[in-house]
Parts: sequence; C-alpha cells; structure tokens
Amino acid sequence: MTSTLIWIVIALAAIGLYLSWTAGRLDRLHARIDAARAALDAQLLRRASVAQELATAGVLDPAASMVLYEAAHAARQAEEDHREVAESDLSQALRAVFGETEQVEAVQAAPGGEDAARELAQAVRRVPMARRFHNDAVRAARALRRHRTVRWFRLAGHAPFPLAFEMDDEPPTALADRPGT
Repeated sequence: MTSTLIWIVIALAAIGLYLSWTAGRLDRLHARIDAARAALDAQLLRRASVAQELATAGVLDPAASMVLYEAAHAARQAEEDHREVAESDLSQALRAVFGETEQVEAVQAAPGGEDAARELAQAVRRVPMARRFHNDAVRAARALRRHRTVRWFRLAGHAPFPLAFEMDDEPPTALADRPGT
C-alpha cells in the first residue's frame, strides 16, 4: 500500500515537473516574441525615419521625394491594425524610387549622400531579418500552444495568441546589392 502511494506521488511529481517545464518554455517563447517584436519595431522605425530624412534632404527629384515622404510618414503614424499595410506601402515606395541604380548614384553624388545611401541600404536589409526572427518565434510559440497538454491545462494563461507580422519587405535591388554596406 505504501509503495503504491509512493509511486503515485512520484508520478504526480513528474507530471507537475513536466507541466512546470512546459509552462516555463512557453513563457520564454512569449518573452522571445516580445523582444523580437521590439527589435522589429525598431528596425521598421529606423527604415521609415531614414526614408523620411532622405525624402526631405533635397537629393531626390520632387516626385520621388513626395512619394517616399508620404509612405514613410504613413508607416510611422500607422495604427497597429494598419501597420503591416503601411509598411508594405513603404517597401513598394522604396522599390519605386530606388528600383534603378541611377537614383542611388544620384543620391550618393549629393553631399552626404554616400552616408545616407549606406544607412538606407542597411535599414532595408535589416527589416526582413528582424521580421524573420519575430515570425520564427511566433511559429515556435504557436506550435507549442497547439499541444493538447498546453490547451488542457491552460498553460498559456491569458496570453494572447501570437500573430505573425506579414508585410512586403523585399528591398529595392539597387540598395540591396550594394557592396560594402
């Protein structure tokens, strides 16, 4: 009788340990999502700021400046519900303005343009990387939250179901292919 009770206690302790480990893992994944989202937001803000700065620097033609400024401003001011669309619009505007190497060369020829072009190239290349890290963390958390054990024991608590950030983040080829940036 006492040996059965000991085995039951050991089994319950093992189950409790497993549930605690799983809840901790889920908590770490949620923290990773939060950190990745903060990094993504920082990269998106940096890209919009650099684009807006470049649009007002007077190195682009007026039409390109207007298109780039409006898209960058809309991306910076977008509500969370419309953020993905606004960021995709900025990506499209960047591709429209910097689709050809001539425009990048014109920016580089202006005083301080080399630094501006390099900073923009770095910004447009970091956004897809930051988005990939965020979406990978979301994918891992979603996979864990789908397990029966997590659902049955409500190990996720009241945390919202993680959502991926889907946007068009393809950089302009004239900026993405620049060596040394």
